[in-house]
Amino acid sequence: MVHLTVWITIITFLVTLGFILWRPRGINEAIPASIGAIIVVLSGSVTLTDLGIIADTISGAAITIMATIVMAIVLESFGFFNWVAEKLAAKAKGSGIRLFWYVNLLCFLMTLFFNNDGSILITTPILVMLLNNMGLKNHQKIPYLLSGGLIATASSAPIGVSNIVNLIALKIVHMSLYLHTAMMFVPATLGLLLLVGLLFLRFYKVLPKKIPTEVTGLSLKSYHPLKSGIQHNSEKDRSRFMRNVLLFVFTVRVSLFVASFLNIPVSLMAVFGSLVLLAWRWAYLKIPPIDMLKKTPWYIIVFAFCMYVIIYGLNNIGLTDWLIGFMEPIVAGSLLHASVMMGVLLSVLSNIFNNHPALMVGTLTLTNMDLSLLELKVAYLANVIGSDMGSLLLPMGTLATLMWMHIVRKGKVKITWWEYVKITSVVIPPAVLFTLVVLYYWVSWLFGGVLQN
Repeated sequence: MVHLTVWITIITFLVTLGFILWRPRGINEAIPASIGAIIVVLSGSVTLTDLGIIADTISGAAITIMATIVMAIVLESFGFFNWVAEKLAAKAKGSGIRLFWYVNLLCFLMTLFFNNDGSILITTPILVMLLNNMGLKNHQKIPYLLSGGLIATASSAPIGVSNIVNLIALKIVHMSLYLHTAMMFVPATLGLLLLVGLLFLRFYKVLPKKIPTEVTGLSLKSYHPLKSGIQHNSEKDRSRFMRNVLLFVFTVRVSLFVASFLNIPVSLMAVFGSLVLLAWRWAYLKIPPIDMLKKTPWYIIVFAFCMYVIIYGLNNIGLTDWLIGFMEPIVAGSLLHASVMMGVLLSVLSNIFNNHPALMVGTLTLTNMDLSLLELKVAYLANVIGSDMGSLLLPMGTLATLMWMHIVRKGKVKITWWEYVKITSVVIPPAVLFTLVVLYYWVSWLFGGVLQN
């Protein structure tokens, strides 16, 4: 009976993962995850008590991410991202090179202010419209879209709050958002700078040197998934309003880290910020918050919960015990080995199994190892680098990349998996290794004396 439970759990995980990556007929990824979770529970590898533990683990992360997405949707109602796209074109001043750097800065900030999935969902359609409006050829659009997609996804590494699976993993290892950012922001940001630099060198020959200086008439109504926007009396009023909104969002984002430092629930501050922004919209646009019930992608919570149920089942049947025997000799005794080897391992696992289950499995495994506090922190952060940045080697490494690929193709920009891999195989490995080595030196220098005991 035990043997049967093991096989049912393993097969369920593999089949579920296959359907999530394949998504026949565009099926929502939460559906196969839900079916897989039900089968795992019925098989007996996850108990009702386990479900309570799982719910407690993901609840804070799910609430924080949902609140962040609500804020992004409200900003789209204000026409904020349309305004950003127009400013982007104006700032480029007719230079395709300058536009490249501004596009990647936008994608970095979008993920920092919101999250990686929201950044892909909101920014990519706007960039497609912007580039189409400029009349660029297909091969000229790819550098902007591909680099933007890679940076948007990888930018969830510097701060844990930009990715729901990062937040869940933080809960598992009992690490505060504040400490995560203090240890990770510098190494991950330096890694992102190297990544965008490598992308620039790779794309330099095909980047258009001259582009239109003004782009007008951007319309989200026919293409963008959120389909909204408002009118202002003048461009000056519009810019002033948008800057005020941006300042508020920045304040809310900073408050999350202040809350973490003061041991206040991060999710509480995130919800407060989204409620204030909803009230602002209600007063300004006369739109009641009820539309959030329809526009908010609630399936993300279902997906995260069900995937964790399946991973927990794998944990209960002994997967982590096997991984401990394999990984502990690699991690223990050397912080540099802990950083580099765990990051590389998670990069491989993420590209094979997708980064959500890979990071969950890797994190659960770490908590069951006999590691010092510093080794645990470094190994966990290396896991995050591997799952957020290393996973970008193949399009199936992250759901955000698969979503990006779908949006780009819907926007009539042609890019194959082979074209994608030709770029990522050159830029991702050195960026990941560099980030992992910098992580070791940064944490050893800044936190070694504090966390060693």
